[in-house]
Amino acid sequence: MDLLLQVLVNGILQGGLYAIMALGLALVWGVLNIVNLAHGAFIMVGAYISWHLFTYLHLDPFISLPITAIIMFGVGYAIQRGILNLITRAPMFNTLLITFGIEVILTYVVQLAFSADFKTINPSYAGNSFALGAVTIPLVRFAAFGAALVLTLAMWIFLLHTRLGRAIRATAQNLVAARLYGVEPRHLYAVTFGLGLALAGAAGGLYGTVSQINPYIGASLTVKSFAIAIVGGLDSPLGAIVGGLIIGIVEALTALYIGPTYTDVASFGILILVLIVRPSGLLGKTA
Repeated sequence: MDLLLQVLVNGILQGGLYAIMALGLALVWGVLNIVNLAHGAFIMVGAYISWHLFTYLHLDPFISLPITAIIMFGVGYAIQRGILNLITRAPMFNTLLITFGIEVILTYVVQLAFSADFKTINPSYAGNSFALGAVTIPLVRFAAFGAALVLTLAMWIFLLHTRLGRAIRATAQNLVAARLYGVEPRHLYAVTFGLGLALAGAAGGLYGTVSQINPYIGASLTVKSFAIAIVGGLDSPLGAIVGGLIIGIVEALTALYIGPTYTDVASFGILILVLIVRPSGLLGKTA
């Protein structure tokens, strides 16, 4: 029983990190209708920014998260205004090709800059943990879970209770009506994409504290983010939390009872089941 409880806690902690990974993808997909195949690569870039700030400027990875997010927001705003806005109304295949091209470019640029060696962000407290009853909780994973949860809830509050957040939601629901109320779509799309990349950058910074990074992790992170976003539903940031926790717990239980080799099989099995039973996602709005 103690082992099962430990595994469940590990799954919940991992699920919180999964949630923030998927949130940026869900935001961009839900508002801009852009399937961003470069999402995982942007998470990877965020991880390398945090690693660089930690290694050369000695900034704690959790303290440097706002810096990483701001840098990635600027990158996202520029990419959307300079590239993706030109194909906003183009067929989805065009956006798939462009975002895939961005993913390839980012991967090889990062490899050129940092090499393909694995890197880690190891603050002085990386090996610390604390006990909660019979369960041992690693301090870094707990901090990453807490930061991911705070960022997800902050985004939910932002979308529901701020003028800009309501404008983003209105544009996603009805572009014509939003324009009649004075919304400027190109700027709003760029802000939305920037926010998506800011979340991806923060997710990368958190990912780097709990796992090794290299330039080639982007593709797997994109696929994982897709699965989580679809399971939770694209209509609500809380869906990312639910999807992340479900996938995290399922993977932890699969690793315990079947084997770590089958964790991806289990998580995508959950994805297929949700698509069959509730295609809009667990918290998504049905048509």
